Order: sequence, then C-alpha cells, then structure tokens
Amino acid sequence: MSNPKILIVFYSRNSSTETLALAIAEGARSKGAEVRLRRARELVGPEVMAYAPGWAESAAAMNAKYEAPTADDAVWADAIVFGTPTRFGNVSSELKAYIDSLGGVWFQGKLNGKAGAVFGATSSKHGGNESTLLSLYNVLAHLGLIIVPLGYSDPSLFKAGSPYGATFFSKGDTEKPGEDELAVARYQGERVASVASSLAPAAA
Repeated sequence: MSNPKILIVFYSRNSSTETLALAIAEGARSKGAEVRLRRARELVGPEVMAYAPGWAESAAAMNAKYEAPTADDAVWADAIVFGTPTRFGNVSSELKAYIDSLGGVWFQGKLNGKAGAVFGATSSKHGGNESTLLSLYNVLAHLGLIIVPLGYSDPSLFKAGSPYGATFFSKGDTEKPGEDELAVARYQGERVASVASSLAPAAA
C-alpha cells in the first residue's frame, strides 16, 4: 500500500505536544501518508481552567484548528500515534478519556494489526517523559496495535527524543521544541508511515 493512513491524537495545553504532533505529521506526509490530526478535549470546565492562565484561550485556539478524535478515526487509520504531556509521570486524563472511548471498536477487533506509536512532553526536568510513553505502550498492546519504537535507528535519536518516541522538556513552558526535537518527531512520522504501509494487509 503506497498511501498509509495515520491518525495522530494528542492533548496539548501550551503547544509543546502540538508542535511535536505537527512535525510527526510532516514526516508521515513526506512518505506519502494521509494524516488526520485530532486534539483530545478538556474534561474540566472554565472555572478549573481559569486557575492556569492562558489555558482556556489556548484550548479554544487549538480546538478551532483540530477536530475532536472519534472511534471512527481509529478504525479509519492504518497507524495510531498518541501524544500527551506528562501528568505525574503518566498520560493526561484528556487523552486517556479518548483511549477509553475505544472499547467498542476494540471489542470488535477493529484495531488489531495497526501500527502504534507514542510521543510526549514535560515541563520539568526528569518530569516523566519516558515513564509516560512506557505507560502508553501498555495501551498499545491491549488495543492490539503493533508497537513501533524508535530505538536508535536514526542519528537524530543521539541528540534528542527517546527510543520509545519523540519527547521534549519545555523548562516550565519557557521553551518550544527546537530542531533536534523536531528532527526526531519528523523521523518518527516517517518510520510509522513506512511500518504502517507494510502492516496494512495484516490490519485489513
């Protein structure tokens, strides 16, 4: 199959995870993939969002750019890539809520054999990027996806990212992903698209 379909579902509050998602999409499209970018939605109301300055405004802006993910998106895809900021060393509740909504299509076996990958960002040093990505590997296995790690299969991985997926440390949301992090993310998109293309018959 020459044009794999890649679903990138992410949650992002301050755009770090969004920026990685866009770079992954760029890499996948460079391999001829059709990409759907979807942002998971907030689970709290404006009164809670008001405690974090800029949260509501950022969410509104991103939600205007990206549709909310659906179970049909996951069925459509040949590969699913999940992206999340760390929350106490684990996946954000917003992304997890979407994952939990996939029970129906999972039970029907409609996700088996697709490629799966993960990426993430944290605001603090040693803030849990790797533990968060590894926690999502459990999800990929339960959904029946074929896990696509990065390993050290590209020179970019010796400068940034992790063998589990693209990552970024924003230093308290004072920095945005630089070229080293974006190179890993673009490579991840390329790798997922290539693997998805070869796995497509197994997922059919």
